[in-house]
Amino acid sequence: MADTRLIQSRYRLLELIGRGGMGEVWRARDESLGRQVAVKCLKPMGPQHDQAFTRILRERFRREARVAASLQHRGVTVVHDFGEHEGVLYLVMELLDGHNLSQLLEENKQHPLPVDHVVDIAEQVADALGYTHRQGIVHRDLKPANIMRLTDGTVKICDFGIARLGHDIGMTSRLTTTGIAMGTPHYMSPEQISGKEVDHRSDLYSLGCVLYEIATGVPPFDQDDAWAVLVGHRDTRPEPPRTHRAELPGFFDRVVLDLLAKAPDERPADAADLRRRIVLGRSGEQPLPGPLTHSGDAPREAVLPPWTRSMTVGRRAVGTLYGAPEPSNPAAGLTGRWTAATATAPAPHSHSFVSVPTGPPDPDLLAALAGRHSAGIDLGRLGRWEEAGEVHRAVAAQRARVLGPDHPDTLASRYEVGFTLSRTGRAEDALREFGRVAEGRERTLGADHPQTLAARQETAYVLGQLGRHAEAHQVYETVLAARERAMGPDHPDTLRCRHNLAFNLGRLGRPEEAWQVAREVADARARLLGPLHPDTLATRYEVAYVLGRLGRHAEALETYQDVARARATALGADHPDTFAARYETGISLGRLGRNAEALELYRSLVADRTRTAGPADPETLRARHGLGVNLGRMGRWEEALSQARDVCALRERTLGPDHPDTVTSRREVAVGLGWLGRWNDALVAYRQVAEAHSRALGPAHPRTLAARNDEAHCLERLGRSQEAAGIHRALAAHRAQNAAPPG
Repeated sequence: MADTRLIQSRYRLLELIGRGGMGEVWRARDESLGRQVAVKCLKPMGPQHDQAFTRILRERFRREARVAASLQHRGVTVVHDFGEHEGVLYLVMELLDGHNLSQLLEENKQHPLPVDHVVDIAEQVADALGYTHRQGIVHRDLKPANIMRLTDGTVKICDFGIARLGHDIGMTSRLTTTGIAMGTPHYMSPEQISGKEVDHRSDLYSLGCVLYEIATGVPPFDQDDAWAVLVGHRDTRPEPPRTHRAELPGFFDRVVLDLLAKAPDERPADAADLRRRIVLGRSGEQPLPGPLTHSGDAPREAVLPPWTRSMTVGRRAVGTLYGAPEPSNPAAGLTGRWTAATATAPAPHSHSFVSVPTGPPDPDLLAALAGRHSAGIDLGRLGRWEEAGEVHRAVAAQRARVLGPDHPDTLASRYEVGFTLSRTGRAEDALREFGRVAEGRERTLGADHPQTLAARQETAYVLGQLGRHAEAHQVYETVLAARERAMGPDHPDTLRCRHNLAFNLGRLGRPEEAWQVAREVADARARLLGPLHPDTLATRYEVAYVLGRLGRHAEALETYQDVARARATALGADHPDTFAARYETGISLGRLGRNAEALELYRSLVADRTRTAGPADPETLRARHGLGVNLGRMGRWEEALSQARDVCALRERTLGPDHPDTVTSRREVAVGLGWLGRWNDALVAYRQVAEAHSRALGPAHPRTLAARNDEAHCLERLGRSQEAAGIHRALAAHRAQNAAPPG
């Protein structure tokens, strides 16, 4: 890592943008997708930490990273990826353009934020917490440094992974002796301080502390001594915020005091109730009264847990990984000190991969297999699916020997095997593999477990690949019903399943139903994730596609244009998804007869595709094909023929002579030759198309028959009517045979 500053051959570290007790955050470039991201690296443990501790840390990181990656809400930082590279655990997130609340206070010289900003932040954070709490996730480390306000006013909660991990470690007395910093005590709930079990209401208390500080400029308990701060949280009622700042609204004063109730039962019931009260207060309506009776002073004999005595007060509202980097050697964390700490760790011996332990599995072997599993996933991300499949098959076999065939890790590897099979055109094999994984997960985890449902959903996807859309529909409906029961209708996984169901309905020839479902999913995703979230835009893209199938081309065009603009804003003008929406915009323009506009769109798209991916890239050639089609529609057949020939030659060289795209281009060559009156040449091209379709699809396939019909048309143009009649008789016999009922 020190030499290349490249993580897993994908994420190139560009600039250190923050450092905290648990690690660092870098601005980085995702080389695979060409986008800017933030990469958070967890600081490796030094030699003073034993191996058991390190294994616990890594496992907790992976578990919490999975939790963070599962959260999809406009108010929660998006996690794209996570893994381990050269001993450093990393998390890849969206790169946020804005400042955390700590920075906003510091830039404002610790003066409070404007009242309207404070109330807006309160409402947005309450909405995001409501979502995460419904997923069963408690943040446990909510503070100004973990809440970002973007330049467009959007508020996002950060650190659902590492922050929770750091707190869990700190709250375990055995682990606190290792020297991991607990962080600032200014935002801890009384139950956290007392070492009791915490739930979502602890987050509400921490949010009350945050709102108090950004509204008044100081936290509710602003002593210089950590012990005094902790005692204040436990024993002392805070002064009402309006005693510091009279202009604060009355409803806000009551909301914050209710959040800061000592007993969890006396706080708002949940974040949804909190948001409702804020919305009512902003609208001028009188909110329903909250808790009126707060607990009095706690018994003085109650003693704070021993771990609190080593805490330091720190600087309030700071300490985020998104804060300013330390001035001394900002790159040291990834370029020397961290790498050196892991360089001496012994690599697993090769013979350990084939040994079958008689006792508990060797932790080093399991760690090595986990690393190889991650490497296989990274190969897939790079498009190297064959290599990825080999890695996953080997890991699956080893895990089956060490852990058993139905162990979740074994099934996770087999799931990835299925994924690689589906991406390498082996849909039948993929279907069998996903079916076995689903059966194993059902035995081990239960029929309605999310991992079981994920495997079943992949079987539906592969059934669609095989054209078995009716069977796919049945599986999607079963999975959707289970997801709605277990997760609710608005869970991201539920919406993803409904999106796939809509897609499949369209392929079943049920476009009205497909449009209705896709529109509902798009509206739900916009509400939950935001109108610019990639998932929202993917469903709106599907809405546009179905509108085109329904012949509602004007509406399809408007939707595609909206999606193209939104993707350019959210993903970038050169993102492949943006290009895809522009391509479909051109298709819709052509269907509406607006060929000149379509032509200009395709010219610009060809230029952009060539610049970003090269002249022979399949998507560049697809755009050139669209350009040629529109040249023909405008009667510019010499140019159209030239374009079609170039594209056909490039496709034949890169994709093969019988690839569907190559055959499509060859037919476009034939069409151009016919319009130019060159029927002998057109006849040769149409025969080549018919032969290619016959080899790939069979002699009775509709596309093969259509190509033979084109051949007959050419013969008629050449005056060879008897040959044309022979072809027509053969076609009629084929159609009669296919139309006859089975005997």
